[in-house]
Amino acid sequence: MKSLLTFASLLLLSIGVASCTGNDLDAKKAELEGLKSQLSEITTQIKALEAELIAADPAFAAAAKKSLLITTVAATKGDFTHFVEVTGSVLSKKNVNISAETGGRILDIPAIEGMRMSKGQVLAKIDSESIQRSIEELENNLSLARTVFEKQDRLWNQKIGTEIQYLESKSRKEGLEKSLASLRTQMAKAAVRAPFNGTVETVRVRVGELVQPGSQMFQFVGESDLFIEADISESYIGVLAKGDSVEITFPSIKKTITTKVSATGSIINPNNRTFKVEVFLPSLPEVKPNMISVLKIQDYKNKESVIVPSHLILADTKGDYLFAVENGVAKKKYVKRGYTSGDQTEIVEGLTGTEVLVDKGFREVGDNFSVNVAKQ
Repeated sequence: MKSLLTFASLLLLSIGVASCTGNDLDAKKAELEGLKSQLSEITTQIKALEAELIAADPAFAAAAKKSLLITTVAATKGDFTHFVEVTGSVLSKKNVNISAETGGRILDIPAIEGMRMSKGQVLAKIDSESIQRSIEELENNLSLARTVFEKQDRLWNQKIGTEIQYLESKSRKEGLEKSLASLRTQMAKAAVRAPFNGTVETVRVRVGELVQPGSQMFQFVGESDLFIEADISESYIGVLAKGDSVEITFPSIKKTITTKVSATGSIINPNNRTFKVEVFLPSLPEVKPNMISVLKIQDYKNKESVIVPSHLILADTKGDYLFAVENGVAKKKYVKRGYTSGDQTEIVEGLTGTEVLVDKGFREVGDNFSVNVAKQ
């Protein structure tokens, strides 16, 4: 019985507390709604008063604009260099077509396309059996002619015989010697050899094929006397000259060197409106003929340029502009661009080089916007 009374008492107490708490919440909600209503009325009054002041007082209007948090970067003044980039190819001055110097059927071709060959190494062998038979026949005739000449020479020294006999034997011997030397030269040419160290670019013949003197057999490219050739737009005529500095990058071997222009062409290619530029290439073992290269040729330099980051420059119907910070206010500055190199642009009009420019936040600000510069 006592337990039941206690439970009933607790139940009544909790109901009373809950009732009290519910009444308090309703009161707080009513109070909140009243404050919100007052805030709305005050906000409306503030906006109306600001509108009147902005219309009547320009200074207040400028101050009332939203102040944006930005970072800045300084315009600089100094050296500005511009480069034109073109793709070039490594070539060799020793790029030759090797032709047959004697006729015959091809017996063997040790060389294959892309093979590196040393000077004197055999590229192909031509059948020289007929030349060999002619050499053997001449050697026999020469042996007899030498014997006859030696006897005539001894007789002539003894004042025996006629001078004509002596001269005829001498002439025959010397003639056969020259003919034999000529045949031996032809015999040597039956083996087609590499004229210098290089690479077999193209093989134009096959084993068993009959060739004649002058028939083209191989295209052979030397590994020395390399240079780079590139096509440059005709708009750069007069800008580039022999001796100009050139930076060359070989993407395949990730190597960069600096060299000079060795020659410029004087004829415009009517198909692509370009002219040839030849660049000197020092001896580099890892650089091979036909390798691709990227040329950076300096075509402009100014030691007194005003330079700004390219991404800060915007444009509207009036032209290019950017924002400079003056006394806590962003000012629109119209400018005239010069050359651009990477993320640096030369400004030829509109800036002096002493301005502080809006960096982060440059797309959010407007002319005469109040700004706060964040500490960096």
